[in-house]
Amino acid sequence: MKERVLITGASGFVGFHLIEEALVQNLEVYAAVRKSSNTDHLKHLDINYVYLDYKNLPALKQQLTDLNPDYIIHAAGVTSARSQAEYNYINASHTLNLASAAAEVIVNLKKFVLISSLAAVGPLKTMTGIITEATSPHPVTAYGRSKLLAEKQLRTVKNLNYTILRPTAVYGPRDTGIFIFFKQLVKGLEPYIGNAPQKLSFIYVKDVAKASIKAFYGGNLKTFNLSDGNFYGKHELGDISKEVLHLKTFKFHLPVNFVKIIAFVSEKISSLSNKAAVVNLEKIDELMAVNWSCDNEQAKSELGFYPTYNLQAGVAETLTWYKAHKWL
Repeated sequence: MKERVLITGASGFVGFHLIEEALVQNLEVYAAVRKSSNTDHLKHLDINYVYLDYKNLPALKQQLTDLNPDYIIHAAGVTSARSQAEYNYINASHTLNLASAAAEVIVNLKKFVLISSLAAVGPLKTMTGIITEATSPHPVTAYGRSKLLAEKQLRTVKNLNYTILRPTAVYGPRDTGIFIFFKQLVKGLEPYIGNAPQKLSFIYVKDVAKASIKAFYGGNLKTFNLSDGNFYGKHELGDISKEVLHLKTFKFHLPVNFVKIIAFVSEKISSLSNKAAVVNLEKIDELMAVNWSCDNEQAKSELGFYPTYNLQAGVAETLTWYKAHKWL
């Protein structure tokens, strides 16, 4: 009899790859999605759909009782919202509700894995040093603060065996974030914010999925940073992408103050329309951060997680997928 895993945020970018890896590992998958979610890209997969009611604890407990999963991977959340309160409600309160309900009604739950983010820690302010699990968190965005709150609340849940994973910048097939940069390159444009040097880190989405499954079997009650184990300079993502696509681009550096004015205007327009801003001042600070280099030795030693992809390999596979599926 197959072990059963409940994956939340299953229709999203990371969720899709979590499902694929769980199926490879011969797990029975229950994919938690919203009724409004587009699930066309999941139709070919042998999975079951569930619609969790995070707001209604009695209903949520009954759903989890009926499902009785062996494992839960909680990847649901939002990366843009209108306020800190909205981020906290969805990213932290829903996490606490799901974890509390699971701890209460699923007697044999083996592991609750929370997909957090390195944004919960925040970047370093100098080019020296590296982010570890011992680094004091100083998130620079509302999103990062909400993920840190989710982690803190998860740790208060009694009788729950959990693991928290903090992936750095995640990229790969189906991503729509870093994809924006790739689109500009194909147009012949290579924009950057400011001229200051940076140390950046990345992790391929398939490696995140592998680490999530490995967390079922180790790292109890612990937190792990996830990266591909390398750090990269400001222009390396662009240089690798141009090499893969055989492109020449016009590279330019936008003045920081100019970009911040655009972000400020975007915030004001979004607030008037009661929508989340695509670009805001906090996001600019995050993109301009000096040092996101991230140590992954603890994940190697305690989870047995060894990344398969460096940036060169991951970008090559990603861009091949985008071209094959007519995204580029």
